Amino acid sequence: LGSYMWPFDQPPNCATVVSNSIIEKRKPILYVSHDEDDHGWQFLDNESEELDDLCIVGLGHILEVDPSMAGLASLEPGWQATRADINSEWVIERTPPEEDGDAT
Repeated sequence: LGSYMWPFDQPPNCATVVSNSIIEKRKPILYVSHDEDDHGWQFLDNESEELDDLCIVGLGHILEVDPSMAGLASLEPGWQATRADINSEWVIERTPPEEDGDAT
């Protein structure tokens, strides 16, 4: 690795939630979330968030699949980045609060 600096706040072996379609290189990463509660990361295709469509990989594997994700490593906990497609600019914003389901 030499002078290479790991860009993320979590180690390369940090468990990270990712869409299977991204790992299989069928779809691009369109949604990135840096969780406020545990500082974990999610890299999703923005299509399906069913548990069967997600897997857990080491954060380092994300950079192997898409090295450009290093550019989002400075995303603060509690923030997310979304884009319409692989050619769109990232839109960075605070992650909306979780819905309780019974919000009035």
